[in-house]
Amino acid sequence: MAKKKSLSYKDAGVDIDVANQLVGGYMKIVKSTYTPGVIRNDGGFGGLFRLQGAPGLFAKKWRDPVLVSGTDGVGTKLKIAFAMNRHDTVGIDLVAMSVNDVLVQGAEPMFFLDYVGIAKADKKVLLDIVKGVADGCKQAGCALLGGETAELPGLYGKGEYDLAGFAVGVVERKNIIDGSQVEPGDIILGLPSSGLHSNGYSLARKALLEKGCMKLGEKVAELGCTLGEELLKPTRIYAKPVLSAFTAYKVKRPIRALAHITGGGLLENVPRVLPANCDAVFNVDAWEVPPIFRLIQKAGNVKDEEMFRVFNMGIGMVMVVTPPSVETVMDKLKRAGCKAKVVGRIADGDGRVQLV
Repeated sequence: MAKKKSLSYKDAGVDIDVANQLVGGYMKIVKSTYTPGVIRNDGGFGGLFRLQGAPGLFAKKWRDPVLVSGTDGVGTKLKIAFAMNRHDTVGIDLVAMSVNDVLVQGAEPMFFLDYVGIAKADKKVLLDIVKGVADGCKQAGCALLGGETAELPGLYGKGEYDLAGFAVGVVERKNIIDGSQVEPGDIILGLPSSGLHSNGYSLARKALLEKGCMKLGEKVAELGCTLGEELLKPTRIYAKPVLSAFTAYKVKRPIRALAHITGGGLLENVPRVLPANCDAVFNVDAWEVPPIFRLIQKAGNVKDEEMFRVFNMGIGMVMVVTPPSVETVMDKLKRAGCKAKVVGRIADGDGRVQLV
């Protein structure tokens, strides 16, 4: 009787040796993001971080620290990365989506963890992804404390993967920003986005690639680059400019609310930080909507309201500020590389967004 061949994990589609070879490359990238708060724990099963003595605004003795956490992914923007075989920017998106959410509570990001599920381990692809995550962490001023890579044949299609990210920040309890102090007369600042960020790609792909029959490699004059390059522009990380604005305390609590404009656009994200008796009134002529949004709208014959309900339309974050603090806050943002604009005001209402 013939001896049966012994089945290995590699035969089932998972190559442990490749994963082990990647560990060294990963660690070099990860360690480049370390801050003084990180406690080295090479080979441990969890990341260690010491709150006291960490860098930034929270390098002080805490009285009543509150941890703020957030998690998100990159969504169907990954389809563009697959099609273009470019994987060095989606890691920045991954960091941005969670870090920006943590930021709007008034918290400074401390550390980040990532998860990559992939059909088959590819050294170059995985290292490009992690390099992007590290770049995002450096932009946010936080440490890449750890992560997980899982080779999952049969779950993803050939050449595909998915990403998930997890951010943790800290804020003194008395400094939590929750929108409860917003009142009529406050001013709305719009912080510019870098493009679509990581939301609305199902509609964008449907409109541009299917309805509009455009190609990712096609150079588009009004964009100044190819369509694919535009769609892969990484999400802007607002940590450093917004944290600098937190120090603009000429009056008590000048920043009363922040809203990260993600899925749901301006129409659904801003009401999340409004009191029930206030409306956010946006002057849509106050900022220039980037060309990519107009291309999507034209190609898909998308209504204005739907555009503002799906996309950020050029504003990646909204900041509600007390009137006496507007110039000081805008100056702080500008010095940190973010040129904000006055895009509206808070008025009496019932917790909605008005576009005028």
